[in-house]
Amino acid sequence: MRFTKDHEWVELDGDIATVGITAYAADQLGDVVFVETPDLGKSLKSGDAMAVVESVKAASDVYAPLSGEVVEANGTLGDAPETVNDQPEGLGWFAKIKIADRAEFDALMDRPAYEAFLGSL
Repeated sequence: MRFTKDHEWVELDGDIATVGITAYAADQLGDVVFVETPDLGKSLKSGDAMAVVESVKAASDVYAPLSGEVVEANGTLGDAPETVNDQPEGLGWFAKIKIADRAEFDALMDRPAYEAFLGSL
């Protein structure tokens, strides 16, 4: 699993990246009440807004950590947005992206680097 400074996580299986928000981000948002996932087939560039998450505190964009094409969206979040809070780094994933460039994944932070980043906030 790799991480961004915007608090997204990425897990890579071959050339398919599963993307969600970190436990830290979910905690900062508070109770998630709505999630809008990206459309299938949407082309993304790293840094593009790809999804929206709304909580009792705020609405936030979720950014694509990698360039590629959306091949699956987590449709269960529409009926159960609380899954983002309950299992942010598991069943609360937002989308699966067929990545365009493995080097983008390799450039993301590993867990020790992300935890060090969190400690600097």
